[in-house]
Amino acid sequence: MLSFWEQKNFLNYDLIVVGAGFTGLSTAIHFKNKHKKSNVLVLDRGVFPSGASSKNAGFACFGSLTEILDDFWSMTPEEVLQLVEKRYTGLTQIRKQFGDRNLGYQHRNGYEILMQEQLEALDQLPDINRFLKKIFPKEVFSVVKEPGKFGFSKAVKAVVKNRYEGELDPAAYLNALWSKASKLGVRIISGISVVEVNHEEGHVLAEKRDKKEIYEFVAPRVAICTNAFTQKLWPESPMEPGRGLILLSKPLAGGIPWKGAFHLDRGYVYFREVAGRILLGGARNRDFAQEITTDFGVNPAIKSHLVHLAEEVIFPGRPLEWEMEWTGIMAFGTKKTPIIQQIAITTERTRINMETHERRRAYGAACSLRNMLA
Repeated sequence: MLSFWEQKNFLNYDLIVVGAGFTGLSTAIHFKNKHKKSNVLVLDRGVFPSGASSKNAGFACFGSLTEILDDFWSMTPEEVLQLVEKRYTGLTQIRKQFGDRNLGYQHRNGYEILMQEQLEALDQLPDINRFLKKIFPKEVFSVVKEPGKFGFSKAVKAVVKNRYEGELDPAAYLNALWSKASKLGVRIISGISVVEVNHEEGHVLAEKRDKKEIYEFVAPRVAICTNAFTQKLWPESPMEPGRGLILLSKPLAGGIPWKGAFHLDRGYVYFREVAGRILLGGARNRDFAQEITTDFGVNPAIKSHLVHLAEEVIFPGRPLEWEMEWTGIMAFGTKKTPIIQQIAITTERTRINMETHERRRAYGAACSLRNMLA
């Protein structure tokens, strides 16, 4: 049961964003920067973002050599180039906006390890460097001259360096977004699930976890930024969920002989050093069908594959103990390009309702000012 004051001040907005991850908060911030006087609300069902924003591996990357080559099978050359450019431009912009310290960003380069079956990718490395010259001032990829220095098994035949990639702390990035949104006056409500969005009238129904109370928020603009969970609110969405597993070891005795963000198997597997530990994840391509899910469970076959890679390829002959494991839920369309789409246009009735709300808000402000002067 809401009070008069709550109904007056907390339910009507200029923009409602569903989803408080990287996408949702960035949407709210950009809108607020463009419309300084707007009233913006962000809703999320979790205490922290529910998808992958604070659960990912923290790779500030745009694509390994074999991943880019693999993309040519499903995308045109122009689409591949645009995707790389958008990823790199986005990374550059957030570093400029928030600063490397606030992002926990480290520029320790990206690397890809190649097995025998991937060695033919090296033949196309010069062509890919020329292809990417429109974006980068220097050659992106180069072959590491002494791959043995990393301590990998002999199954690793080559290591390719990417001079433009780095690593960041995803939760630190989320903190930076929270801070920016707060300074701009964006209101964030977590722990509340959106159960329905009326695309035509701008009504958003949400409920608390105990499902004992329903809230109806109204705005002429609603942005659905739930990525993997979008189909629950927009069943026609072309996006499908994709679960990703991450393992984190205990600190390794003797340290780790390398730094940087590493990929293998067309970018599906990734690992990096974090506080003297190995963070290892991915491999959803080992069981695509089972990983199209919004369930945060762990696939035993994928975990076994990752553990095998760690023990036999990355750290051969060294004992490893695993301290943590978790999963995040990503979203994928038929292509890797972002999907930004208008679903519906709010009706005249909603516009009138919002104008009425604006008049009430203006009247309330005038009354407050009159009372202060009295």
